[in-house]
This record gives sequence, structure tokens and C-alpha cells, in this order.
Amino acid sequence: MPFGYASPEQIMRDKADYARKGIARGRSVVVLQYEHGILFVAPNPSRALHKISEIYDRIGFAAVGRYNEFEELRLGGIRYADINGYTYDRSDVTGRGLANLYASNLGRIFTESIKSLEVEVVVAEVGDTPDGDAIYRLTFDGSVFDEHGFAAMGGQADAVATRLKEHYRDGMPLADALEVALTALTEPGGERPPVGQLEVAVLDRTREHRKFLRLVGPRLERLLSQGATPPAEPASSPESPEPPKASEPGEAQPPTAPDGDVDDGSSPL
Repeated sequence: MPFGYASPEQIMRDKADYARKGIARGRSVVVLQYEHGILFVAPNPSRALHKISEIYDRIGFAAVGRYNEFEELRLGGIRYADINGYTYDRSDVTGRGLANLYASNLGRIFTESIKSLEVEVVVAEVGDTPDGDAIYRLTFDGSVFDEHGFAAMGGQADAVATRLKEHYRDGMPLADALEVALTALTEPGGERPPVGQLEVAVLDRTREHRKFLRLVGPRLERLLSQGATPPAEPASSPESPEPPKASEPGEAQPPTAPDGDVDDGSSPL
């Protein structure tokens, strides 16, 4: 036992500060809904250690913090899902049940152990319709937050969430959702991580059976190019007119203005 006395409040406060500092050192992860499911995006230079994974048919997992600690949580979630799906029915494995399991384990470790886990976790489940999608964010002390539309964690999570809120909209296509996620993850004036250092995955409700899919290589590059297209110029903007030519005597004079209404550029595209 450490020498001296510390109140329970002080102990819990020290544990929380310790966990927050460890989580803030990690790189942020963004989870958001798009037109056909849920998108996960995380800067990750490692090709062997994944921050985004599949738990079950419709359930995905994302985490920040210490890899060895959230990897144990991920494996425990897979065992829980497999046992319950085999014992009862596959439909009995839900994101909410998995989030409750993680919340119980995280809260117990935070309360009973000398050191709390330096992790923050998102459990996402895709439904048959957008209304059936669910995103649960869990903190190091077992608190559960039912997020709507998007979630950000790790690193500068507050700043990332603010940028997400500014650009996010319901029902975005996948390319647009990926562009919004990368915009939120990039500091103003900073450079985006290269394609080789991005970890991207989706829970796509249009896929049969397993909904989880990693986006890598040419497919990811194609989506990035679609989302990064420059804004279109007004389709009705006329080209610069050429100076009128001198007309021969007796030749019909050209019109001095186009027929019909003049487009002043204020009409919606």
C-alpha cells in the first residue's frame, strides 16, 4: 500500500487524469453514418496493428489508446458474440449487449485496479434501415454514450467533433462521408495522411451476411478522388464574347443581346 492516506475521490481523480493523458496521446478515430451504413476512419501507419475491426456480422469495433489493452477487449467481445450466437440465435447478438459487457468490465477495472485502462472504444451496429443504426462510445471508466450520426475519440477529440458537426449531414454518399471524416481529422492548414497510412472500413447494410468491409488500395483511392473533386463552376456562365466584327453594307446586323431572359448567375444550379 502507498504510504499515507488519499481519499477515494482523489484516487479516482488521479486514475481518470492518468487515463485521459494516455488516450490523448493516440490518434483520433472517427465513426459516422453514411447513406448505406456506418463508416470508420483512423490514421494508422501500422499495417499489422488494427484500430478498427469486425466483432460480428453487423457489429464493428474501433478503439484508441494502448493496443494491448483494447485488443483484449476486442477478443473478449468476439468470444461473447460467438458463444451467444451459437447458444441462442445470431440475432441475439447486439451492439447494445456488447456495449453493456464492455461498460461492466471497464467500470470494474477502473474501480478495483490500481491502474485504469487507457482506452476508449466505439461499438457500432448497422441496421436494416438508417434508423436501426447504433453507435455506442465507451470511456475508460465504463461510461456509455449513445451517439447519433457521428462520434470522435482520442487525440484532439473535442476539436475533431466540432469539425464533424460543421460538415456532417444525414444520408451522405460514401465518398462524401469519407471526405468529411478526413476534413475533421486534419488540423486547419495541416496535411492529410497519405492513403497508405489510413485505416478505413464500413458496415454496409447492402452486403449479404457479413456487413463489415475494409477499404484499401485502388478502391480507397477511387473514393478519395471522388470526394476531393473541385466544386463545379456554374453551368450557365457564358464564355467571354468575342468583339463584334464590322458588318458589310446590306448585311443583317447581329442581335445585341441573347433572346429570352438574361442569366445573371444568381439562379440555383
